[in-house]
Amino acid sequence: MPVFPRIYLYRRVLSAKRYIEENYHLPINLDEISGEAAFSKFHFVRIFKMAYGKTPHRFLTGLRIDKAKLLLQTGMPVSGVCFSVGFESVSTFTTLFRRFVLQTPAKYQQLQLARKMQMKVSPLKFIPGCFVQKIGWAKNSNFQ
Repeated sequence: MPVFPRIYLYRRVLSAKRYIEENYHLPINLDEISGEAAFSKFHFVRIFKMAYGKTPHRFLTGLRIDKAKLLLQTGMPVSGVCFSVGFESVSTFTTLFRRFVLQTPAKYQQLQLARKMQMKVSPLKFIPGCFVQKIGWAKNSNFQ
């Protein structure tokens, strides 16, 4: 069996990572992802985990959760977010979201929308105090 330089192997894994990032919203599986890198499933999982510190499935789930958090902040319904980011059921989405974010998607959305409203009312509360004092906004401010 030929020995390939690490950079060659990394390029193949990077190609698969890009495939995940571009297709996270689709129902992709390990066969497709490992095929993108031209590795067997088992070898691919090992190399991917060495390169990125997590399995391809964990990476895909984390990416979907991150994209879901952004969509939830827009006020999109939870079920719509669930299917937009590639989950196949709302219950699976809710369970995984709670595991990653430590709160349900509905609660996360509620808190984020409330925070967005607070930012409109009093934006200085969301700027670190050191910047407020340095710029001089703390005294005679029209923002509060």
